[in-house]
Amino acid sequence: MSANEKELLRQLFDAAVAAAQPAACLPFALPDPPAGRTIVVGAGKAAAAMARAFEDNWSGPAEKLSGLVVTRYGFAQPTARIEVVEAAHPVPDAAGLKAAERILDAVSGLTADDLVIALISGGGSALLTLPAPGITLTDKVAVTDALLRSGAAIDEINAVRKHLSAIKGGRLAVAAHPARLVTLAVSDVVGDDPATIASGPTVADPTTRADAAAVLDRYGIAPPPAVGDHLASAACESPKPDDARLAAADYRIVASGPVAIAAAAEAARKMEVEPVILDDAATGEARDVARQHAATVAGAGRENPGWPLVFLSGGELTVTLKGNGRGGPNTEYLLALALALAEEPFAGPGIHALACDTDGIDGSEDNAGAVLTPDTLTLAAAADLDAQAFLDDNDAYGFFEALGDLVVTGPTGTNVNDFRALLVQPPPH
Repeated sequence: MSANEKELLRQLFDAAVAAAQPAACLPFALPDPPAGRTIVVGAGKAAAAMARAFEDNWSGPAEKLSGLVVTRYGFAQPTARIEVVEAAHPVPDAAGLKAAERILDAVSGLTADDLVIALISGGGSALLTLPAPGITLTDKVAVTDALLRSGAAIDEINAVRKHLSAIKGGRLAVAAHPARLVTLAVSDVVGDDPATIASGPTVADPTTRADAAAVLDRYGIAPPPAVGDHLASAACESPKPDDARLAAADYRIVASGPVAIAAAAEAARKMEVEPVILDDAATGEARDVARQHAATVAGAGRENPGWPLVFLSGGELTVTLKGNGRGGPNTEYLLALALALAEEPFAGPGIHALACDTDGIDGSEDNAGAVLTPDTLTLAAAADLDAQAFLDDNDAYGFFEALGDLVVTGPTGTNVNDFRALLVQPPPH
């Protein structure tokens, strides 16, 4: 990949991330200060950046402001009055449990004159972990790990999480009642469903314990005995949409994937590259979506609106782990894309691509994603790297690491899911 092409793709990714930064989008959604206290709580990969943006733009008296948010290890940012703690993601740990206990304590015993601000973003499900009575953290870790490996969709995973929790699935909102509750959310969920974002701690839960049990059954997951007993008990049911304690809760989505993709499209136009949005809410297995995209872009020259073209897509892809490798959905997408493009006839000089997660973490590794070049497979063969074998082992990380093509950004401060850009140059005359 030439320096210009690499720079172009990275600039598009940076534009997408910038559009979803809390500092850029959260100030416009702030409510008026209350007569009483303002308690800020929250969880997610963007929680620290959101807390900082809140403090920088809050017009209420500082002496009436306090709070606590929990974010992923390494994602903290400096704040003045809202405490930031770190915990494990995607598999929960004791630090997340302690933070969730403190958050429940912070919103308990409030009055109607008080205001609770919930700063919610993707990753909150694992970070805001407080097992229901009778379930241990070990039980919950076992179920979470099995779900993450199963290829289950995020709404399925969260249906289980909500019914094993003492804080998610609307229970945080119940604890804050009768204080006014306003949730400000950075959405990492396709469709922006508040009940799915971070497992909906501040909204009613439309799923049932039977739904949760069905997910485990669907993916062949045998839960620990305590989890099975809990799901069989009516006591585990979450607050439902007709719960009066949640009726006045206010939910505001301040950033989402489609906004980020639109920002990247506008940046492309400014660079005189014609954007084509394939899908800003793609779902499914990463390798399957890659094959679909390869078929689409390989014939780009037939009905193109202009040259060069960049095909953009967002959403949240999944990987069903069957091998022993390391690799999140974005790197697996790119490796599958390279193999699929090799089988497609294409008249132009080739396709360059970037696929990254907007939070800076692809799966559970230290990279945001990777880049693909027209000669990726040629270079891999010269280095004795079997691309298909790496894909079969779910080790796209190892493949792109060996080629020096990982994209490492560190924590970005936001989380609106995947970003993919496929750059197609004009065919030769």
